[in-house]
Amino acid sequence: MGAGFSSCSHTTTFFAASTTLFPHRSKSNFSTFNPHFKLLSQTLYYPKPTKITTSRSSSSALSPINSGGRAEEMKTQEEKSTQPMSDLHNIDPELIQRMAYDALVWTSIHGLVVGDKSVPRSGKVPGVGLVHAPIALLPMSFPENHWKQACEVSPIFNELIDRVSLDGEFLQESLSSYNLWFPLGRIGLQVMNKNGGCFYFQTHGYSFPDARKWQARGKFIVKMQSLLNQYKEQLGLDSRRIPRNAAVNGFAEALAKAWEEYSNPRAVVMFVVQTEERNICFPQLCNTYDVTTIRKTLAEIDEQGVLQPDGTLLVGDQAIGVIYFRAGYAPTDYPSESEWRARLLMEQSSAIKCPSISYHLAGTKKIQQELAKPNVLERFLENKDDIAKIRKCFAGLWSLDDSDIVKDAIERPEFYVMKPQREGGGNNIYGDDVRKSLLRLQEEGAEENAAYILMQRIFPTIAPTYLMRDGICHKDHAMSELGIYGAYLRNKENVIMNEQCGYLMRTKVSSSNEGGVAAGFAVLDSVYLN
Repeated sequence: MGAGFSSCSHTTTFFAASTTLFPHRSKSNFSTFNPHFKLLSQTLYYPKPTKITTSRSSSSALSPINSGGRAEEMKTQEEKSTQPMSDLHNIDPELIQRMAYDALVWTSIHGLVVGDKSVPRSGKVPGVGLVHAPIALLPMSFPENHWKQACEVSPIFNELIDRVSLDGEFLQESLSSYNLWFPLGRIGLQVMNKNGGCFYFQTHGYSFPDARKWQARGKFIVKMQSLLNQYKEQLGLDSRRIPRNAAVNGFAEALAKAWEEYSNPRAVVMFVVQTEERNICFPQLCNTYDVTTIRKTLAEIDEQGVLQPDGTLLVGDQAIGVIYFRAGYAPTDYPSESEWRARLLMEQSSAIKCPSISYHLAGTKKIQQELAKPNVLERFLENKDDIAKIRKCFAGLWSLDDSDIVKDAIERPEFYVMKPQREGGGNNIYGDDVRKSLLRLQEEGAEENAAYILMQRIFPTIAPTYLMRDGICHKDHAMSELGIYGAYLRNKENVIMNEQCGYLMRTKVSSSNEGGVAAGFAVLDSVYLN
């Protein structure tokens, strides 16, 4: 296998090495695999509302729904209302403008910037065409007990996804009808058959939200604490109520430990990037751990990569110890056979992969839906309390094979979200488009059904906030979503790292269905515990 990192809409870091970790499930063990490392981001769900989404006021009264039952309880979600503006937002406009100016200065000085898509050379030449990352000017009020719950469940999610990734039989059974990414599934089969295991088709939902903004998120928390300290008397807020975000250092530490597990001091960490990469991160690997990093596209890896007889991957005459995928999560990342050859080459190598194909499989939305079924979590976890904690995080999830749910979604599409096997913002289907899409699939046949799942639509509380994008600060009604990051490193039976190490708070205007920061729908936010 290799090693891997992971973010979701669920984020947590998974290192897994080859070995018989679960002897009671012999078909799931791949004892000849190399260490595997993965960084996951988990977007958590809880009863009120089911998903750990909230706003700058009280949480909505959304009851959790058993994914195996009907969606009758969903009607309570529609009974939401825009909350009145709190005193926090009745702030002198001149003070807001001063804070906005100071925030922009801070982001410029400290590198909280991303590539500006409107600049032609941005993403092609490092340092050219940069703009501040989209941010919320004020933090989000968040219940401290829910915060603790989210952090507590992170290591359990880590272990769950690690075990799912090892269960080739479960993955193949769950994903056998999904063939839209057949080349990736073919690669998985080649690699697993070679190593005595078995996998099938891929994408990711549990893991990897947008793993390209960890550095920005950690810096943003520092910015918020600095800004609140400066204006604490006017705002009446305590910067100590903003939890420390260790994502930057935590992920760098996890990558460095994975590099150490590879046991080749001359090896480098390779970031697989898109042709136009606008987010550069993890300088701590060089500054703190003295680990050399390189950045290559899939096409460059195909052109320059050579697999040695002992499994060592050489790219440009440099041995690769850890591979971290910042690209490769969408079909558009594979426009030709060249990119697929590169992916196969990396999977066949002994490099620690972040993520490997097995984690891609474990991260599909289809697997999320399968895990939400009754008695499935028991296949992977033994502790009943842990199972209850995980199950409490699930919203309603159904396959399109559930005719009763499909019928209900056609009649009441406003209570559902139709999700394809894709990552990033802009792919989900909402509202009347859900009804139209389901009717179209019924007319065309069920072959494409496996490419989608239905999820209970969550209606978080709406509240006013201040959003900043492209140097402009404006007030709008918004909703927020919390994701918890974790780090998990395993080498054979030895679990080296299983920690909660940061978080992501994303806020978007209430009129937007999508929520990706990199996709342009949301902004980075911070948590204010109460």
